[in-house]
Amino acid sequence: MSWIKPNFTWMMYRSGWATKNNQERILAIKLSRQGFEEIISKAVPTNFNSFSPISREEWQEKLKSSEVRVQWDPDHNLLGKKIQRRAIQLGMKGDILKKYSDEYIISIEDITEFVNEQYELIKMNKLDQVMTPVEQIYDLADKVYE
Repeated sequence: MSWIKPNFTWMMYRSGWATKNNQERILAIKLSRQGFEEIISKAVPTNFNSFSPISREEWQEKLKSSEVRVQWDPDHNLLGKKIQRRAIQLGMKGDILKKYSDEYIISIEDITEFVNEQYELIKMNKLDQVMTPVEQIYDLADKVYE
């Protein structure tokens, strides 16, 4: 399974700002909206929710057969402290993973140097100078809900 982690600060926390072993490069992958929404539309939560309209057994079956899993982890601020907001992660396998790599990716950019520069500012406690991508609530197209 391969995972999309679209939240910048969560990725920086997870990679130690590109300092952790085997996480020294940070790639920004731009996807088409259509591709992202197709991935989202196929996602099954990794955890059962008792408020779900389906039974635990139905959820387990959906999870087992799904090519996309969604989970929500605590987001982190620039200093690595957990914040109330959650960060989405999407795991893919099978045909949807192939479509992701062959069709949905618009561009891939190595932003490691940018990440290193921002981390230096954090270490110097110049948080007001740190630049991060603008993140906002993602409004899904109606077709995802069908």
